[in-house]
Amino acid sequence: MLRSASRVPDHGRRVPWRYLAIRGEARHALGERLAALTRERDAGAGEAAIEKDRQRFSHAPLVVTVIARLGPDEKIPEQERLLTAGCVCFALLQAAQALGYGATWLTGWPAYDATVHGWLGLAADERVAGFIHIGTPRLDAPERERPDPATLLEEWSAPAA
Repeated sequence: MLRSASRVPDHGRRVPWRYLAIRGEARHALGERLAALTRERDAGAGEAAIEKDRQRFSHAPLVVTVIARLGPDEKIPEQERLLTAGCVCFALLQAAQALGYGATWLTGWPAYDATVHGWLGLAADERVAGFIHIGTPRLDAPERERPDPATLLEEWSAPAA
């Protein structure tokens, strides 16, 4: 799966991502930390919110964190490198599903939180592009309404000179 996920557009071959696997007991330990952090930061947080954070990483046996590496680069804009990391997330999702696994790409507040970044060992110039949860599907994912591509396409023509 990682080999497939690593075959993405990568301008300048910078490889602006890395992977961090969260599995086994580590998923539950992270959930306990998230629950404690929620309780600490929000005295009004209800038990449902705290439990949601406790269970956040426990629904699949493997969570692959795709981390965008966005250090200084004189030639390749940060946006292109971040998009590459997003492509890695999508390619990993597709690879897992092609092999028969259930997979979903999630972020949520932990993806953007500095404390969580510290726990995960992110450097100052790194960001979480996504948490890819991978496991055996329990049921078929419900289909959701998709936009009509015809409504999204416009034609450009040169303005009159």
